[in-house]
Amino acid sequence: MKFGSVAVDECAGAILAHGLRLADGVFKKGRILSAGDIAVLRGAGYAHVVVARLEAGDVTEDQAAAALAAALAGDGVTVAEPFTGRCNLFAQRGGLLIADARRLDSMNRVDEAMTVATLAPYTRVARGQLLATIKIIPFAVPQEHLRHAESSLQSRQAAVRVAAFRSLDVALVQTQLPGTRDAVLDKTAKVIGQRLKALGSRLTWEQRCKHSEEALTRTLSELLAADAKMVLIVGASAIVDRRDVVPAAVAGVGGRLDHFGMPVDPGNLLLLAHRGDTPVLGLPGCARSPKFNGFDQVLERLLAGLAVGSADIMGMGVGGLLKETHERAQPRGSASSRKLSTPAVPRIAALVLAAGQSRRMGSRNKLLARIDGVPMVARVVDAALAGVNGGVYVVTGHEHEQVVRVLAGRDVHFVHNPRYADGLSTSLASGLAELGEDVDGALICLGDMPRVTHDHIKKLVEAFDPLEGRAICVPLWAGKRGHPVLWARRFFAEMSDIKGDVGARHLLGEYAELLAEIPVDDDGVLLDVDSPAALRAIRAAD
Repeated sequence: MKFGSVAVDECAGAILAHGLRLADGVFKKGRILSAGDIAVLRGAGYAHVVVARLEAGDVTEDQAAAALAAALAGDGVTVAEPFTGRCNLFAQRGGLLIADARRLDSMNRVDEAMTVATLAPYTRVARGQLLATIKIIPFAVPQEHLRHAESSLQSRQAAVRVAAFRSLDVALVQTQLPGTRDAVLDKTAKVIGQRLKALGSRLTWEQRCKHSEEALTRTLSELLAADAKMVLIVGASAIVDRRDVVPAAVAGVGGRLDHFGMPVDPGNLLLLAHRGDTPVLGLPGCARSPKFNGFDQVLERLLAGLAVGSADIMGMGVGGLLKETHERAQPRGSASSRKLSTPAVPRIAALVLAAGQSRRMGSRNKLLARIDGVPMVARVVDAALAGVNGGVYVVTGHEHEQVVRVLAGRDVHFVHNPRYADGLSTSLASGLAELGEDVDGALICLGDMPRVTHDHIKKLVEAFDPLEGRAICVPLWAGKRGHPVLWARRFFAEMSDIKGDVGARHLLGEYAELLAEIPVDDDGVLLDVDSPAALRAIRAAD
């Protein structure tokens, strides 16, 4: 690839290396300059521009990113469309991320132009969570280097995959000493039950016995005979030696002691054992707490069907200081703990503006009109529910009760705008004011656009990345911008200050450098129903 400053008259077909502001807009980085663009640049006073030109054997940034993503992605992983040399991998299901550090390091060493970054291996992930990002730094890479990188990733199993959690019936034994309070044991059982439930398993048995080798051996024999697929033991006294009560009882039922102790704090005093294929764990005292600890690291791997042995536990020391780790194991938590404990996935809320008076429709409220048997506003809401992860907020006004009625049973938040007659801007401000601090972006949907689909919304959400300059995402069909529009939180204050019967479209020109136009496959993003004729036409098209 050739790179450098070139006279404007000689840059036709070249790739613009840096964005340029013009009187009527912006030429973005990566634009392939046409003859018309050259005339515009010349008229704007540019004599030279910095460009890149591909040479024989070069692979474009998007093609290279997509090829590496395909080579990386394995079971449980989906690949997004490449954008500006970046391609993201997402979790197709919940589970544990398996990332082969050796092969990923090898790929990253092939050429500085090709990079892959992943979450830490064995991170617990949710469906739809970002796992890895591939970034091609220049506009193209040599095909030879790309092939070398692809070959470094080849193996029987892909370098990035998600191991799904299995659903197991689990038993818990708690031993008691004189003075042990039932309330403590009850709380422990509840916390461990919640842990298992969050991972898709069940606490099927819970038994209590004296803290003695004989009593614990009898109880373990009963539970193993009942076909428990995993046994957890919380001793009234911490395990301090392989000959202590808990390990001795495990050995007494024919168990194999794999490892005692772990380089993780909290969690040091964990015992890993097996009776046949059944894991038997002696738990450290920190397992009574919902806070993430060493027990969680072992439990998650076992429930994901991964083998855990002595060497695995000994390898947990780097990053094993968990004193300040937040409550990852809890099924629920506050917004602040959620933000601190989970890798950053943009939280997108949808605002469905459904407050208007439908004046051009006469006396009829167009939002209640049925298309394919479904009220128009319900079609918009259903698409939003399927496409965002931060909730759907329906802003109502005119005929508030009727709109609420047709949306009954849907998981939406209603925001009534008593000032709806003052114009669209009041509904926009009302909806934005209801969004929580954990929302990263707002998808502004119009209630009279029934041909907007989940696929349209999905494309916008996948493209959204303020750090990459895609802070506003607009659907594009046949060169025309449509709806809905996805806005980053940074614009909420300005959007809330808009007055009159207008939306935020004028901000698109003011922030052109942060705008991403996302091509879609049909014209549903352009079709609104604002008159009886439009309603008849859209019904006739079905």
